[in-house]
Amino acid sequence: MKKSIIALSAILLASPVFAATTTDNTVAEAHKGADTAKEKLHKAQHEGQEMKLKSEHAAEGKSHTTGSKITEGAQKGWNKTKEGTEKGWDKTKQGAEDLKNKATN
Repeated sequence: MKKSIIALSAILLASPVFAATTTDNTVAEAHKGADTAKEKLHKAQHEGQEMKLKSEHAAEGKSHTTGSKITEGAQKGWNKTKEGTEKGWDKTKQGAEDLKNKATN
């Protein structure tokens, strides 16, 4: 009887540790999935912007001019910069959230 009470007590004391680890892993996976979905969405949006710009240049008869190539290259560069900045910001927010969770637990 004593052994079963001790074993039960040990399990009850250890269960919050297992729950916290499971929750942390679940949250990390959710963040990873959300980041992937957001990256795919923004990549599709940026490709749409680039295609729109190319079609505008083609409609104006400027599709092979130096100015249109520069504009299209600048658009691609800007989109890459926005994506990189957003990834960095997301990692910063997640890091701050992780620190907050560790401090409160």
